[in-house]
Amino acid sequence: MKERSNFTSKIGFVLAAAGSAVGLGNIWRFPYLAAKYGGGIFLLVYLILAVTFGFAIMLTEIALGRKTGLSAIEAFRRLDKRFAFIGYITSAVPIIIFPYYCVIGGWVTKYLAVYLTGAGKAAAADGFFGEFISRPAEPVVWLSIFVFFTAVVVFLGVEKGIEKVSKLMMPILAVLSVGIAVYGLTLPGALDGVIYYIKPDFSRFSSTTVLAALGQLFYSMSLAMGIMITYGSYMKKEDNLEASVRQIELFDTAIAFIAGLMIIPAVFAFSGGDESALGTGPSLMFVTLPKVFNNMGIGNIIGVLFFVLVLFAALTSAISLMETIVSILQDKLKWNRRVTCLVVMIFAIVVGTPSSLGFGVWSHITFIGMSILDFFDFISNSIIMPVVALLTCLFVGFILKPSVIADEVKLSAPFKAEKFYTVIIKWIVPICIIAILVSSVLGALGYMKI
Repeated sequence: MKERSNFTSKIGFVLAAAGSAVGLGNIWRFPYLAAKYGGGIFLLVYLILAVTFGFAIMLTEIALGRKTGLSAIEAFRRLDKRFAFIGYITSAVPIIIFPYYCVIGGWVTKYLAVYLTGAGKAAAADGFFGEFISRPAEPVVWLSIFVFFTAVVVFLGVEKGIEKVSKLMMPILAVLSVGIAVYGLTLPGALDGVIYYIKPDFSRFSSTTVLAALGQLFYSMSLAMGIMITYGSYMKKEDNLEASVRQIELFDTAIAFIAGLMIIPAVFAFSGGDESALGTGPSLMFVTLPKVFNNMGIGNIIGVLFFVLVLFAALTSAISLMETIVSILQDKLKWNRRVTCLVVMIFAIVVGTPSSLGFGVWSHITFIGMSILDFFDFISNSIIMPVVALLTCLFVGFILKPSVIADEVKLSAPFKAEKFYTVIIKWIVPICIIAILVSSVLGALGYMKI
């Protein structure tokens, strides 16, 4: 049997796993959710959940991967054949997400090309984004380019591809984030945005704030996708697992926080303090921010830097999604990496094309009132991922037992948070996830009524 690849160093593992966690969810989803759910109070709730809920699930998944040395399907099968089905459900998540995620990655690549050619003013024009995504061919071309870049890195493997690229991209991403945030804070009116973002307003606290923050954890930290199980399977036994998880969390949460500092104060300055200008989803990154950049003295330069940053974030997450699918297929079908990468690349382009066309020639096709891309996003993020997390917690909490995870952690260092972890994984996380699922189903029913 071929020996499984490993990250050559702990920092390589941490940066690769952080790169997986740091993606579009941090750069645009986190800021607009923070704006929508009360700014500072959302930030406070998210931080509390990240160091409790997020820590427990991430540690569990990485430990499962390192203990078995396998990707999701085979990892659960190795631990208990009766629960191999959890691995299959887990593996469905990256397979669903990767194609439509690459559609958005293609949009980012297009916008970077626009700013690199000095056409930032055109990107700020009303209707530019809508006209672009509604074209039948061009968005698919950019989708294909993004998938190709991702496939090249994954083809090179863990040490030569993912680890090397992560060691380069993640520090650059951090520096660019801080630089753009600092520049944005110098804009007139930006201070009001900072206050709104970091000062908790407890009058705006609600159950929906907690549910939104919990949902963001899955999206932002690459949880319940099989990714952390896969990356854990490449982790050396001597690397401190608990400390690595803390470092990944810190990097991921710091980038999300800085993304908010990049975007919310700048939009406040541009809009005169109008919260609605933050928009939701793609409209924030592709419609509102180009207008903000256009009103800056060096807007085109800032636009280039911003979309380089976003492209790096999108690529690191896309790489982890594709690597997870490749690893699953290699473990299950025993294909070589070259063939597997080629198959997954073609799959992503073919399956991603309907999500792209759903904004144009196939816009009339909807599922429960949602576009094709939004439907895939809803099914993966709001339904399957919480189900995976719930099943994983119940499996570890009551079948495998938390002590098995604790023993894996203790191979490299004492497990300082063992008692805390046991309570969280057995009781707190399952209750919270059930709340997310109920909320998601009720939200879908409301969507259908509309």
